[in-house]
Amino acid sequence: MPASADISSRVLALASLCIATFLIPQAMSAVNIALPTIAQELQADAVAVSWLSTINLWGSVVLMLPAGRLADMLGRKAVYLTGTGCFAAASLLVLLPQSVESLLLIRLLQGLASSLVFGTAMAMASALAQDNNRGMWLGFVSTSVYLGLTCGPLLGGWLTETLGWRSVFLAPVPLLVLAIMLVMFTIRGDWKSADKGRFDRLGALLFAGWTSAFFFALAGLPDWKHLLLLAFGVLLVWLFIRQQLASTHPLVNLRALKQNRVLNRSMLAGLFMYGAHAPLLLLFSLYMQLIQGLSPALSGQLILLQALMMACFAPLAGRLSDRFEPRLIATTGCALFSSGYLLLLGIDSDTSMARLLTALLLLGIGFGLFSSPNNNAALSAVSKDRLSIATALLSLARTLGNMFSMAIVVLLFNHLLGGTELTPEQAPALQQVLQLALIIGLGYGLIATWCSWTRGTSAP
Repeated sequence: MPASADISSRVLALASLCIATFLIPQAMSAVNIALPTIAQELQADAVAVSWLSTINLWGSVVLMLPAGRLADMLGRKAVYLTGTGCFAAASLLVLLPQSVESLLLIRLLQGLASSLVFGTAMAMASALAQDNNRGMWLGFVSTSVYLGLTCGPLLGGWLTETLGWRSVFLAPVPLLVLAIMLVMFTIRGDWKSADKGRFDRLGALLFAGWTSAFFFALAGLPDWKHLLLLAFGVLLVWLFIRQQLASTHPLVNLRALKQNRVLNRSMLAGLFMYGAHAPLLLLFSLYMQLIQGLSPALSGQLILLQALMMACFAPLAGRLSDRFEPRLIATTGCALFSSGYLLLLGIDSDTSMARLLTALLLLGIGFGLFSSPNNNAALSAVSKDRLSIATALLSLARTLGNMFSMAIVVLLFNHLLGGTELTPEQAPALQQVLQLALIIGLGYGLIATWCSWTRGTSAP
């Protein structure tokens, strides 16, 4: 870390990380609550609405590994500041006249910028912390993410009803500027790897190619054109693996990753847990409003419970993972999360609020217990000069889980709702989408539980 980073500078830098990792998820999740209003004003059909909730994930994933590698080479602070500034600038574009297409572009730009932030935030928090409190500091960042998710539906519903949906995009900008200033004026120097090597441009292009091919192919299956695109994606994955194994300066050392069981199983657990979690905000927002008939603000307040539990339990779980084996805490979280999904199976317009709130409670506690210990175990298993790429790999697993899961949701929307507008009359078809997504999410949660348990003992 920079030599000039004293304790006060460390705390202010951590505050900047917490602000940014609060605001970006807050902005992303708030948009989900505003989607019915956006769809009505811009006359967007069901497929366009599902893309508005998904396109930012594609933007985030294609830059995730390159962002981590660049952060180790050029400096984590520089990459973090670039991402935070670009996210704020993209959000301001909502002031221009809007169509569905232009709003999709804004969401894409937000996703690209967020990859620079989340590809570095955990690495910066780990570098700021001491070895005996890494889990707690990572817990602060995780808590900020969950507080953002907590406030997103609540603020999104309130802003949409009082100031209009554009305010959902604009509200985070002033505090993002504050986050930039905190780091710029308190931390001199930067975190860089002593052995910078060269940036693997070909690997970055191949990585962006196969992730993009998979994402768009999954959203359009089983159309034959999308099947061809999926086959092309598989080819690009094969080429990417061969190129990474042959490269002297790869984006990621696949041989070392294969040998590091703690890191690769932590990545897999994260991929399936975030894949299970990704559709919840979108599906519950639509379920509460179109099937239960609740207002956007009330829907946000109910969804608040799940994210609030995440925010409460993440720092506690992080602190516990500094003292006890992280695998035990993270696996317990996976099991509780899966039980919440199990409780949701079969919900409809007559489902009691008590059952819904109990399920949301289990989902929130489970995810809160999982995230910080999972990250702590993974980052404890790598050297300090590779923290950024390890963080990028964890963020990549998270984002890939989100992306592929949401691509499947888009696929369900395509086949069960098609080009119809989302109205209460579409509730039966939406109910089918919800039930299929819940079954898939439960399966993801159970796989994550197995991956978490079998990772083995974390490195000291």
